[in-house]
Amino acid sequence: MRASSQVLRFADWTSPVPPVAREVLSAVPEPAGDQPPVLFVPGLGHGAWAFAEHWLGHTAARGFAAYSVSPRADGSLRAYVHDVVQVAASLPRQAVLLGHGAGALVVAHALARYPARAAVLASPVPEGWSALGAALRTNPFGTLPALFGAAPRLSRRQLFGAGQAAAAAHHARLVPTPARVYRQVLFATPPAAPVGDPPVLVVGSPDDRVVPRKALDRTAARHGGAPLLFPGMAHDLMLDESWPEPIDAILDWLTKELAA
Repeated sequence: MRASSQVLRFADWTSPVPPVAREVLSAVPEPAGDQPPVLFVPGLGHGAWAFAEHWLGHTAARGFAAYSVSPRADGSLRAYVHDVVQVAASLPRQAVLLGHGAGALVVAHALARYPARAAVLASPVPEGWSALGAALRTNPFGTLPALFGAAPRLSRRQLFGAGQAAAAAHHARLVPTPARVYRQVLFATPPAAPVGDPPVLVVGSPDDRVVPRKALDRTAARHGGAPLLFPGMAHDLMLDESWPEPIDAILDWLTKELAA
């Protein structure tokens, strides 16, 4: 009963999130197996396409149905969480939630409302004042305008590795994030405890120019572990030229957790 009671909260009744047509991309193995589906949640500026490039198909090839949901065009952090919960609840099996960047924050909040089979926080952005401090250190010229109403900007150098062949094409696909959503992410309240105490894995890179190494350590420690690190990779792990390494490690971990 606890899990179902978390899907809708008081604010959802008094000020419901407006319905939208959600973009959900998928890759499903043939034949379908017994593994739980994996729902990928992109961060700010990214869409479902960021996982469809490599990780969706690779996940399906490993026997897991894979789905990715794009953030709604004109939403809020609460709306993003709502969408993830609703999409996860619509899947045929209890899902694994995997969020990247600010999408990891969305997943962390969704875990308080949806009883996920497991969760993965990839390159998770810091929370609270530490998020603002990290953003100002790593991206002052992109962060300061957002504090005064302009859209934030993330540089290609921050997101992608030096010399990455497809970096320009990927960067061109990013969409502006409303400044209010960016501020909501920077000043988000800590997420409540996950429903059902699912296993949570934190992955990232010590060379990330968006998320400091200490932030990865703090996030992993909050979930009772240490981060799984991939040196030399940039923030956008799923679009890096070494993209198979983290997703294979994630799926290996998930397979082990499911067998436990």
